[in-house]
Amino acid sequence: MSAIERNARPSADFDARLAQTIDVLQQAAREYAPLTAGAASRVSQASSLGAEDVVISHLINSLQLDIGIFVLETGQLHPETLALLAQLQATSRAPVQVFKPAQEAVVQFVAREGQDAMYRNIDLRKACCQIRKMEPLARALDGKSAWITGLRREQSGARAEVPLVDRSDATRVKFNPLTNWSWGDVWHFIALNHIAYNPLHDQFFPSIGCVPCTRAISLGEDFRAGRWWWEDEAAKECGLHVKAADHAEPATERAST
Repeated sequence: MSAIERNARPSADFDARLAQTIDVLQQAAREYAPLTAGAASRVSQASSLGAEDVVISHLINSLQLDIGIFVLETGQLHPETLALLAQLQATSRAPVQVFKPAQEAVVQFVAREGQDAMYRNIDLRKACCQIRKMEPLARALDGKSAWITGLRREQSGARAEVPLVDRSDATRVKFNPLTNWSWGDVWHFIALNHIAYNPLHDQFFPSIGCVPCTRAISLGEDFRAGRWWWEDEAAKECGLHVKAADHAEPATERAST
């Protein structure tokens, strides 16, 4: 059974949720439009190529919004993820940038700590994330005034307070247009629009990261149980996303409902 067959169950108010998401994306494009004609967009989507992210990329392209897309290619992604990345690059109207870790930093870390260092303790796992994700993310966001994520409140307890628009970081604004969507909403939209998605989702991978740090989940397990499963639940973030502070605000009047 495919992920669509298992999960595509829209909420009763799905149309309102979709309208809210469109409002948020249009707001991001409007508020952070290029300052001059031909200049780079000041807002980009951070895509891990997961189910939520392919929904957002589809909307950016179908709405013809002036929003870029970037992917962190950690050097440890699944072949299925890399294939989907190639497909996105070939078909996306929006420009797709790929950021990789500094090769020398990776080589030195592996030589010093070993290929499976992330399993030994949380500090080494976070050090690996720093090299493979956080440093490339800093380059991806350099010069950007805002970015867009696929965070949803339903994903985990740590994300239960994710706002539509997060202004808690003085450096840049974070837009979370799917914050109110359910997992069923995500897959309903994918099915409705025939969007290509990572086939690992069909194999019970709801959340997909690097190969050593991702596994399939069993029936009844938490959505993010397959990420860093050997660690305490409270530690299961790589650093890309932190809990939103109290500076969030509604994206539009419709988005505040």
